[in-house]
Amino acid sequence: MSRYFIEVTYKGTKYAGFQVQLNANTIQAEIEKALLIYCRQAFQLTGSSRTDAGVHAKQNYFHFDNQTGKEFNWEQVAYHLNAILPDDIVIKSINSVSEEKHCRFDALSRTYEYTLYNAKDPFLDDRAYYYPYPLQLDLLNEAAMMIKNTENFETFSKRNTQVQTYICSIFESHWKTRGEHEIVYTVKGNRFLRGMVRGLVGTMLKVGTKKIDLAEFAAIIQSHNVMLADFSMPAKGLSLINVAY
Repeated sequence: MSRYFIEVTYKGTKYAGFQVQLNANTIQAEIEKALLIYCRQAFQLTGSSRTDAGVHAKQNYFHFDNQTGKEFNWEQVAYHLNAILPDDIVIKSINSVSEEKHCRFDALSRTYEYTLYNAKDPFLDDRAYYYPYPLQLDLLNEAAMMIKNTENFETFSKRNTQVQTYICSIFESHWKTRGEHEIVYTVKGNRFLRGMVRGLVGTMLKVGTKKIDLAEFAAIIQSHNVMLADFSMPAKGLSLINVAY
């Protein structure tokens, strides 16, 4: 048996998420279908990091095992898969790894960005959220620092999940401007809960618009009450930027 990592980038607008779901089109389903068409073999993929419907990724990974006994030129396979796949999914590489390597459990960190823009721009509309309200960047960064110093993220985890713990380690958490009109939140951690980044962004924006103060934000974190978080941020503003091993 040989194990391989597939590095993939995609725009998630048209898809119901990263991993296979019943009666819904996903990134995994498209790649498994392309592998079957070209290799004439069925390969079952395992994903490194789940992304919800409409979320994008500049870098994500699958792994799969080749148990067919047949050798493939995987560089050539990647080229042909890209010819088969829709334009919004691209295979960047297929690389051999050790048999025990797991793309999900061996990941050291994942980095997400949530992008806002404050002036109408048709070239940003499908990958960022139009938010034309004044924001206090200093307050946003004070809230982001609280996130970096937090371990229990139960407040920011949607409830229909099967996680055993709400503990996450956050290595980076900050806001910055990019270009003329973009405001970007970057967060890097060892793991993320379902809906967590969008919940963090939505709740921090209440601080940035002075709807709540930093003390109230701290109380929301410590409450472990998901009803106090704001998950209203649309998926299109969220991108998985990096998975590190």
